[in-house]
Amino acid sequence: MVSGLINANPVIYEKKQRRVRRAPSVGDDEHAVEPIDQIEVFDILFIIIFFNSVPKDIKDPEHPYSLEELKVITEDAIEVDDNNSYVRVTFTPTVEHCSMATVIGLCLRVKLMRSLPQRYKVDIRVAPGTHATESAVNKQLNDKERVAAALENPNLVDMVDECLAPSYA
Repeated sequence: MVSGLINANPVIYEKKQRRVRRAPSVGDDEHAVEPIDQIEVFDILFIIIFFNSVPKDIKDPEHPYSLEELKVITEDAIEVDDNNSYVRVTFTPTVEHCSMATVIGLCLRVKLMRSLPQRYKVDIRVAPGTHATESAVNKQLNDKERVAAALENPNLVDMVDECLAPSYA
């Protein structure tokens, strides 16, 4: 975690109860294209309990809480257009001058890049009016070259991987 917290006392919310996913049956076609919806994307990002595995929350870079517990992301903030292979995730930083907004957005992007089929275009946005440098953060998070450059920085990749690491709490 980061020293010198920007938001030393964030509001903590209760996590949403998750559904347990079933393992594919022997007769399931492993090459079939399954539709993806808003709930599935939320499950990918938070507490997905997949085949009875370890819950995987995305942790806040500054706090020992998940982005769901801080209400940085909610199910309603996810838009999915499966027919056009498009996903938009809008997140709300806990404070308008959050210096970790870009890292949080990068964590969301990386998690979806690792989890969704490659056919999906992912758009990550800061909720309008919730961050002092909203347009700059949005530009960074949705520019392929900037994202690729960020993912070449070993310190940044370590921070993202720490946020995405399985939680055992």
